[in-house]
Amino acid sequence: MRCSANVHSSARRLALLVCLCVFAGFPAHSADDAASMKDAAGRIVSAGDASRLVSVGGAVTEILYALGLEQKIVGVDTTSLYPPRALAEKPNVGYMRQLSAEGVLGLRPTLILAIENSGPPQTLLVLETAHVPMVVIPDSYSEQGIVDKIRLIAKATATSDRANCVIDEVNADLAVLGKLRADIGKKKRVLFLMSLVNGRALVSGRNTAADGMIRLAGAVNAIDDYDGYKPITDEAVIAAKPDVVLSMQRNGPGVVTANDVFSNAAFSATPAAATRSFVSMEGLYLLGFGPRTARAARDLAMALYPALPVTLLPSEREPSLASCEKRVEH
Repeated sequence: MRCSANVHSSARRLALLVCLCVFAGFPAHSADDAASMKDAAGRIVSAGDASRLVSVGGAVTEILYALGLEQKIVGVDTTSLYPPRALAEKPNVGYMRQLSAEGVLGLRPTLILAIENSGPPQTLLVLETAHVPMVVIPDSYSEQGIVDKIRLIAKATATSDRANCVIDEVNADLAVLGKLRADIGKKKRVLFLMSLVNGRALVSGRNTAADGMIRLAGAVNAIDDYDGYKPITDEAVIAAKPDVVLSMQRNGPGVVTANDVFSNAAFSATPAAATRSFVSMEGLYLLGFGPRTARAARDLAMALYPALPVTLLPSEREPSLASCEKRVEH
């Protein structure tokens, strides 16, 4: 959670209380500890009691499973879609930005691992005043950001040996992905479409998960003049000149299809419409920035550049959990 000064006085007081409680939740540690790490709230993190974990954030849950901590997870949020058994078998604490303090505390967690920007602030305040240790995992949309997530979660759960193995496999996948990108000639311009409501497009600018994934796949974000997700005008869609429109697969309301996109007047005037170039991928896989991100970027690159050679990543030859168990045991 970030502490912002750009809020009204009442919200500022609440944010300050949350921040004070967050920083009070952990004992002091030596600042010169070479192995120390800080979470997204600025707290130094050390190994805690990982006997009853609540995981908030799809990538966090995915990493916990990769670290072999499945049996210690007592609750997950609704974005924890991988592995599929997580949400099917574990108690659900709600959507990551609409958490219920009662639902979380009712699971008697010894440690909460929450992705950055989880909330709402009122819930975090209740959790912190209940003296439940919490680590807020930074959400950085880069190759290093994936590694940093794994290391921090491993630090908090005392699973560094297994984490080293998982990180080695993630880095091996990313190295192969890098070689694949090197074979790309002219980079395509990709527009990530979050939603299309009443003809108005909500798209991704810089410093977003979509922007990071587009770059990992060897393409260019067609929207590069602002940060974050914003609605744009028809004129801006046309000016962006996307070669491909990228979106998320959804169930129920909000689903975006190729027909929806290219029947829109603005999108019909783009280069993407001429070839009906539309790619849709599952949301967590595409935007999670967890252990499978290199695979997702490879899949996106193959969709964008069909002439690329079919490439198998190292982790696909032997799943990370199985190979890491062998390494840790020996």
